[in-house]
Amino acid sequence: MKENNFKNKTTVQLLSYLMMIKTITGALIFIIILLLSVTIYGMATREGNGTSVALFVVGISCSATLPLQFMNMSKIKAELKLRKKN
Repeated sequence: MKENNFKNKTTVQLLSYLMMIKTITGALIFIIILLLSVTIYGMATREGNGTSVALFVVGISCSATLPLQFMNMSKIKAELKLRKKN
């Protein structure tokens, strides 16, 4: 597995990577919320619709990637903070 070594990257690269992660995470949160709200509405209004249940499971499983994104953001912020001290 590839190790995320942020010490070998420049500050500009880290800032651009942080901005990219923030943008992707924000879009992912928006899409997950939209998917979950549509599927909950579908489960509440229709009887016996297996598609809504399946999409609900997909939305929940996609939200499992969010903690990894937040951990990467915190690692980058810590590295940038360390560089500002020095």
